[in-house]
Amino acid sequence: MALIEGLRIKNYRALKDILLGRTINDREKLPLDPLTVVIGRNGTGKSSLFDAFGFLADCLTFGVEDACFRNERGGFNKLRSYGETGAIEFEIYYRDSGNDRPISYTLMIDVDKDERPYVSYERLRQRRKGQSRGWPYSFLDLSAGKGYVWAGESLGNINDQEDSEKSYVELDDPRFLGIATLGHLKEHPRISQFRRFMEGWYLSYFTPDSARDLPRVGPQKHLNRDGGNLGNVVQFMEKEHPKRFAKVLFEIAEKIPGVQSIKTEVSNDGRLLIQFFSEGFEQPFYAQNVSDGTLKIFAYLILLADPDPAPLLCIEEPENGLYHKLLQTLVFEFREVASGKKGGVQLFVTTHQPYLIDELNPSEVWVLEKRNDGFSKITRASEDSEVIEMVNQGLTLGSLWYSDHIDGRI
Repeated sequence: MALIEGLRIKNYRALKDILLGRTINDREKLPLDPLTVVIGRNGTGKSSLFDAFGFLADCLTFGVEDACFRNERGGFNKLRSYGETGAIEFEIYYRDSGNDRPISYTLMIDVDKDERPYVSYERLRQRRKGQSRGWPYSFLDLSAGKGYVWAGESLGNINDQEDSEKSYVELDDPRFLGIATLGHLKEHPRISQFRRFMEGWYLSYFTPDSARDLPRVGPQKHLNRDGGNLGNVVQFMEKEHPKRFAKVLFEIAEKIPGVQSIKTEVSNDGRLLIQFFSEGFEQPFYAQNVSDGTLKIFAYLILLADPDPAPLLCIEEPENGLYHKLLQTLVFEFREVASGKKGGVQLFVTTHQPYLIDELNPSEVWVLEKRNDGFSKITRASEDSEVIEMVNQGLTLGSLWYSDHIDGRI
């Protein structure tokens, strides 16, 4: 199971300098849990943290200049923390599996003399075989698209000559990531591996209105970001994974009273309809007529049941439109997936809902607060001894948050 153990963000909107988990420079910290939930008041930076993942994914796919304007970001100067002149910086500390040596990825984005954003620095590091101490070795090290890359399957042994296997590279356009360009070449499998990991990230921007759209017929393997192809994914699950789909339907029937079965129907003009059969009614209801909450919990269960899941799922405020007692079920499903019992997926979730926090452990909860200078700070709930003591006495995290024993005091 691929796992981000730590993430540092600098100069990105309200996130002037925050650290979650551990990085190459903060290895004494505990790593992130597979399920990470961020709480905080309005305006503390939760949406900025969520968007940071989307921004990184867009940088990989479209280049940094285009990414600065996507999703109404407004350009580089709108993204850089107010009053700062340094580069926007990200550091990801990640393992492809539990036994692999961790990889550290650093990305710095600045503007050139024409005020256009470009990749000012990019680096991938990993310890060599047999190296238990000291700094990891760089197998990608670029400044403004120029630098060195190490080819081959592995970094070799600690006693190998380092410089003999390095190659000088110069990218055609420094506005595109080196991992995007070099990650498509067979001679750089480690870079390709990290590129595929980032490409696989899924950020949920699910909206019930999008799920009510009538897409054209045709099975699709994965749910898109806004849920507009929900019917196509249902069609795929019905045909390719009927047992898994039947399990999802069974879980929905348990969680949403009255829902007996869900099927798809093709309209006369070739569009796909989702039918919800409810207890006491002979005719089905269609997605256009069911509640937002029913559609949302159905979409989340379909997403979590993906037979080929994304390595990282980011979900913003999943509680919107859901009955509060469904949150316990949803967290249970999140943890089942994050634990590896249902495929092994890492989840980042933001929420305002104390009922959701009640189901979590202190190590899974991070609190965002706004400092006096207007920028955000983030703290792990498990780092506060008084919070741990109150949880040990039987108090829930949600009740502690609701009564301001967490937010505003950590």
